[in-house]
Amino acid sequence: MSYQLAEINVARIKGTTIEDPIMKEFVDNLDTINALAENSDGFVWRLKDDSNNATNLNPYNDVQIIINISVWKDVETLSNYVYKTVHTNFLRRRKEWFKNYGEVSTAMWWIPEGKYPTVEEAVEKLAQLQKNGPNKDVFNFKKPFPKPY
Repeated sequence: MSYQLAEINVARIKGTTIEDPIMKEFVDNLDTINALAENSDGFVWRLKDDSNNATNLNPYNDVQIIINISVWKDVETLSNYVYKTVHTNFLRRRKEWFKNYGEVSTAMWWIPEGKYPTVEEAVEKLAQLQKNGPNKDVFNFKKPFPKPY
């Protein structure tokens, strides 16, 4: 069986909602950054709604927490997108739009090729990482685990 990498990342916005003026520059660039991801080597899929992003989804019942879920070929291709493209500029500026989340905010795990994670599965994986730390079932960039055989 072949595997691919699923990931979730969450953030707590500074605005009272995503429409808050403090979030404008971030929101104005979502389509560009999402298109960059979709055209990146190793990209497979991303969660999106009718607005072409996932900022309106609210699995935590908190309008200040936004989520992103995506699937990639492997850790290396996700890392290249996150840290070696224009996306990095937004990471450097994240304090302008986001509060400190206070706990682990990104989780990765291997899923069978051709499958996509549900929001519920992704939220649970992040909770597992927050509770138990990195392991073969869920991990992060600091301690990635290889694809299963």
